[in-house]
Amino acid sequence: MASTKSWTHEIESPAAAPRLFRASVMDWHTLAPKLVPQIVASAHAVEGEGGVGSVRQFNFTSVPYLEAMPFNLMKERLEFLDADKCECKSTLIEGGGISTGIETATSHIKVEWAANGGSVVKVESTYKLLPGVEVQDEITKAKGYVTAIFKAIEAYLIANPDAYNDQLNQSTEIIYMINM
Repeated sequence: MASTKSWTHEIESPAAAPRLFRASVMDWHTLAPKLVPQIVASAHAVEGEGGVGSVRQFNFTSVPYLEAMPFNLMKERLEFLDADKCECKSTLIEGGGISTGIETATSHIKVEWAANGGSVVKVESTYKLLPGVEVQDEITKAKGYVTAIFKAIEAYLIANPDAYNDQLNQSTEIIYMINM
């Protein structure tokens, strides 16, 4: 009998929530091959314009030591998106262990403002395993991989202070107007 399991993970970042969300979620298919080419060989939109229902494909390198990605591709469909609240949910639809160990998998990402002006990334992954499959080691590896992704994006945003600022400026103006 298949079992449904989940894990959660939080990552703190000095990057502002809207910048980190746009770079890590909305534009990750563009940035991934540039920021982590040792992991992501290429990525592209398969369907849609980036809104709900859009599908993206990530093709991974065949690095022998890369145990976090024991598959060569992953396709995900965006199920929910609220860019203003820096929140999304996606479903794995192909690759990524689907049909070899996982029946279904979803990820919910929310990037919240932190008191210090940075952000806290909250990730929840829920998955249904195929009968007889156990994934305890894979969860630890997945959390490490998620952390590495967000830290690579964080480093990029720190090194490029003007990148992804258009949404930050709009959000800051709205917060300022609300607090007036």
